[in-house]
Amino acid sequence: MRRRPFALSLSLALSSLLGAAHADEGMWMPSQLPEIAGALEAAGYRGDPRGLAELAEPPMNAVVKVGGASGAFVSKEGLVLTNHHVAFGVIQYNSRPDRDLIRDGYVAADRAAELPANPDYRILVTTGFERITDRILAGARGKRGRAYYDAVDAASKAAVAECEREPGYRCSVANMYYGTDFYLVRQLELRDVRLVYAPPNAIGNYGGEVDNFVWPRHAGDFTLLRAYVGKDGRPADYSPDNVPYVPPAHLQVSTRHVKDGDFAMLAGYPGVTFRHRMASEFAQQVEWQLPARVALYQRMIEVIEAAAGDEAARVAYASQLRSLKNSLKRAQGELDGLRRSDAVRVRREDEAAMFAWLGRQAGAAAARADIAAAQAVLDRAAATRERDQLLAAIQSQTQLLRAALTVQRLAHERGKPDTQRESGYQQRDEALIAGQLKQVQRRYAPAVEKALLAELLARHQALPAAQRVPEFDAVFGATPAELKRRLDALYAGTRLGDEDARLAAMRADAAALRESGDALLRAAAALLPALLRLDDQAKAREGELLRLRPAYMRALIAYRRSQGRAVYPDANSTLRVSYGRISPMSPRDGIDYRPLTTVAGIVEKHTGQDPFDAPRPLLDAIARGDFGSTAEPSLKTQTVDFLTNLDTTGGNSGSPVLDADGRLIGLNFDSNWEAVSASWMFDPRYKRAIHVDLRYLRWLLAKVYPAPHLLQEMNLPAE
Repeated sequence: MRRRPFALSLSLALSSLLGAAHADEGMWMPSQLPEIAGALEAAGYRGDPRGLAELAEPPMNAVVKVGGASGAFVSKEGLVLTNHHVAFGVIQYNSRPDRDLIRDGYVAADRAAELPANPDYRILVTTGFERITDRILAGARGKRGRAYYDAVDAASKAAVAECEREPGYRCSVANMYYGTDFYLVRQLELRDVRLVYAPPNAIGNYGGEVDNFVWPRHAGDFTLLRAYVGKDGRPADYSPDNVPYVPPAHLQVSTRHVKDGDFAMLAGYPGVTFRHRMASEFAQQVEWQLPARVALYQRMIEVIEAAAGDEAARVAYASQLRSLKNSLKRAQGELDGLRRSDAVRVRREDEAAMFAWLGRQAGAAAARADIAAAQAVLDRAAATRERDQLLAAIQSQTQLLRAALTVQRLAHERGKPDTQRESGYQQRDEALIAGQLKQVQRRYAPAVEKALLAELLARHQALPAAQRVPEFDAVFGATPAELKRRLDALYAGTRLGDEDARLAAMRADAAALRESGDALLRAAAALLPALLRLDDQAKAREGELLRLRPAYMRALIAYRRSQGRAVYPDANSTLRVSYGRISPMSPRDGIDYRPLTTVAGIVEKHTGQDPFDAPRPLLDAIARGDFGSTAEPSLKTQTVDFLTNLDTTGGNSGSPVLDADGRLIGLNFDSNWEAVSASWMFDPRYKRAIHVDLRYLRWLLAKVYPAPHLLQEMNLPAE
């Protein structure tokens, strides 16, 4: 029989990627769901799967991106439900030593009492999702390296600029299947976000880092926000005159009870997964990246905690510490999980089988050449991985130094036409940059930042000479003694701790910044050429990978399709849907977990000490046993959290969990420890997602920290 050419086989595979979909795996683009309608219905979904593909129709248009994670509208007056930890920065932004909303929680008695979020906090409502692959790749064909990157980048910026001609929208180009496909995403950008209801930290984060990624769980990890717009209905910056946004749809919180085996579906914005990466990348993740990340994050946490010597510093760094601790535990869990699943061996064997299959296809030689070239790019990048990890931490984990570098880069980019500026520094980004600069002093203490920089820069000094960046040695010194003296001088000679000084620097041009008398701005000016040089090298590598990776993806898709296996794109912060069931778990021999927890577990864990210091109003309400209609009939008590086999990852925090009729039953907030590695490898034996049972939310709003006006707004009984 004549073999079908590889390119033709691939085109057939891409036209029908879904194969035999499994209910417990897959972060599906909504547009893919009609093709798996049979699988959805067999799993128990009672709606029309075709309706899920329409981003402008319910329920998808009620699901939003919130502060880098997920959430959903739950009323017709712009009320948004997301996680306590997703809104933690908003809570921290409004906290002071004499008004600790982190500790005490917050209930806005009325609209006038709702508190504004930090200026760069956004809610994004997706209104469009269009495939534009040919447009993005037209100018890139025949190019390599940086030229390929620049062609894709220019086409993407042009598509975004055209999309954003209508004010109030934020657009982006999403890369699917690693450079194989591109989509234009259009989102309404709501800039006035306010804090409405936050439980005390001892409810929202009950168990803290001890319980993080652990089941059974007893956290009420939720917060209610509200989106506002101008009186004309358009997105606007914060103003007391703004009015609540009226969303096109909202989700109805269910008043029915849920049980083991019930259908569940989740919609949200998962961050990044790597399941379709090459086997060598799996090996590097397990053998170097994750161990190195664990060690670095642990040390940064130790440094911050030791340096934050007063209450003001502890409040200022509460959000950053929480993020670092979560990242640390996630990295360790990912490492343990990949080892437990023997991911490196499994991926190598799967890749070897794919290459054997590919060798039998016409046109395979060209594909293998591109794949080998991609591997060579990855090998070269690995040579500077220690340096690159440190420089990323220096820029992301500081406040004043990051502000100085940001305004210097912005001034540099302003010297170019807007379409040629670096993404993140275009005119469309300046409001976000200003918002970030305005809040720096609320998340900064000089002693903490200097201690953190001293640790990171000392590690840079210890690198092999070939990895050291000369400009960093010139600015900060090449020895530990020089480093301390120069850090003291830099921070004594800067005014960037003052908001007005930062905003003035943002308005200055490159020449004025170079001549600035501010020591930190001068340091950033000296560092900028190095960062631009390294950025250019990274883009050249990225351009080659954008050009070469599609050969690997096409082979992988076609191979898996030949086996009847499903292929969905790796997650990339675009709207995705997963579905499955409320499900128990047996993670280890002799251990079986039920899928529901109750308030009895809160009392059992309570020690009176953080992180198991349940608030007295909660303990009193549990003791009264007045649970009303929110109690689970089979257990005769109040539920707290539940477990499903839904496919989730970072960014899915705050994702709404729906029942078979599309009603809201839960709020995603975590994964179990055994499943953290699912960003790289899905293992159905262990993958579970952890959700707040919305019966717990209803009970807290009704009986513990009452907010009857919010229950009424959500069309829920006040009992």
